[in-house]
Amino acid sequence: MHMPDTNQSTNLERVPTDIPGFDELCDGGLLRKRTYLVSGTAGAGKTIFGIQFLYNGITKHGESGIYLSTEEAPVNVRENVKPFGWDLKGLEDEGKLAIIDARSVRFGRSSANKSVDIEPLEIRSIMEKILTKQEDIDAKRVLVGGAASIGISLEDPSKIRIGFMKLSRTLEILGLTSLIICETIDDSTTSRFGVESFVTDGTILMSNQRMDNVRVRSIEIIQMKGSTHSQTTHPYEITPKGIVVHPYEDVYSSKRR
Repeated sequence: MHMPDTNQSTNLERVPTDIPGFDELCDGGLLRKRTYLVSGTAGAGKTIFGIQFLYNGITKHGESGIYLSTEEAPVNVRENVKPFGWDLKGLEDEGKLAIIDARSVRFGRSSANKSVDIEPLEIRSIMEKILTKQEDIDAKRVLVGGAASIGISLEDPSKIRIGFMKLSRTLEILGLTSLIICETIDDSTTSRFGVESFVTDGTILMSNQRMDNVRVRSIEIIQMKGSTHSQTTHPYEITPKGIVVHPYEDVYSSKRR
């Protein structure tokens, strides 16, 4: 198993995710003001990973966060993470978390809750709303959920690449450390449209594959520009307190045992 060389890239400012076991894979966390792709098939736990990143930033580091939801109603997001003990509504009421609701507008309905609505689901509008919310709560972290919906709305492959590049670079210019969630069709690829990995600063691949009639969850850092990172595929679990990565095990040796 290859773990990061801690003698390299230690002078860069890190943003700890505080997801147990993950920061050990990348010299202590993500690089500040960078944008990362979190990809994988349905059921891998990508949204849990992203919300855990936001929640830990708020509760452990005092870094407010923004969640842009393109596929789930905010009320469902809040309910889905309650079993982990994460009170998102409380953080919203305290002005530490903002949820931007793009889902309802995508289907042509107005939102029934107090979250922010985006009128058209397009890059310029998304960036404007994120900027407004960043100013409101002094956000440092962002989670963009459902990159597939954004890509589909752009339709043309060249527009998709330009759109994601604009989004990624704008988030960095705003000083935000960001995760963009992308659902893939299968485990043979790390992106939905073939361009997302090229316009972000790193790719984190999460998998929930069947091996010998057993589902095995694994996480791998495919790339992380400017930083060393583990080259191994590691197992992880979704526990009652959220995701826990096992940084000193690799999936295949664990499976053989």
